[in-house]
Amino acid sequence: MKSTAMLETYPATLTLDRSLIAAAIDALAECAQACTACADACLSEDMVAELRTCIRTNLDCADSCTATERILSRHTGDDANVTRAHLEACLTACRTCADECEAHAGMHEHCRVCAEACRACEAACTAVLDAIR
Repeated sequence: MKSTAMLETYPATLTLDRSLIAAAIDALAECAQACTACADACLSEDMVAELRTCIRTNLDCADSCTATERILSRHTGDDANVTRAHLEACLTACRTCADECEAHAGMHEHCRVCAEACRACEAACTAVLDAIR
């Protein structure tokens, strides 16, 4: 995992398992990239009007993942309430995006790939949320 090396350099004690945080950070980054690429691919489809909701959920999910990734990357003076709120919002965005992309996955391979990334991110964020609770 890319994030593990950076987390290992953190000088203070972390309240959560570093490998759990690293897995979530990596899943968030991968999901944000997949959602951004899927939105762009949807814009290139002939039936772009039918993909408006998919594009919107892709972009919302990408933004949510990016914000949550950044928050999970910072540990000095962290606030568990803020982290929890972002993780919960991100879970909602990932779930919504995965559901929407799965509806188009039979016709558009990029939607299938994106849905998989969203489900993986959803699982990684759930694991961190469970550890915080």
